[in-house]
Amino acid sequence: MKILLAFAALAGVAVAGPGFAQQHRAPAIEPFGATFPTEGALERPDPALRYRVVFPVTKASADPAKPNASLERVARFLNLLAADGAHVKPGEIVAILYGPATQIVTNDTVYAAQTKAPNNPNIALIAKLKAAGVVVAVCGQALRAHKYEGKDVAPGVRVDVSAMTTMANLQLRGWALLPE
Repeated sequence: MKILLAFAALAGVAVAGPGFAQQHRAPAIEPFGATFPTEGALERPDPALRYRVVFPVTKASADPAKPNASLERVARFLNLLAADGAHVKPGEIVAILYGPATQIVTNDTVYAAQTKAPNNPNIALIAKLKAAGVVVAVCGQALRAHKYEGKDVAPGVRVDVSAMTTMANLQLRGWALLPE
């Protein structure tokens, strides 16, 4: 039995080893959302599919000096698609931010005053996402609840009436919802 278990463990390393030993890569949204190559993985992005996905982003940044992990997840998704030759059309990936994550779409001045970080590290990520065709939106209700004004929002961020209506509308139109 011990020999069988040892053989199974070695076989797993032989199959998984090379694909997991390689470096991170971020082909679409450099340097954000890096992925690992996973040769031999069975379920992969399908270039023949139309990807229309909405990502709710609700969590505050664990470290205000670093990009928000939930927003960076959107970049990771695009990098995974690009690595397998699947692409999305502009406007077909939407990140809707609300709740504690609302702060991450504020401009540098507001963000620095609230977090003591020198600037908002999410602005560069938002710019890269926008350049890749992602819609980055914030809940207008959350903005008001957190006492932000329109001038406090970073450039390139769309203000929607509410995250609830954005997610409901997109799902009813066929978008997939990928929760945190």
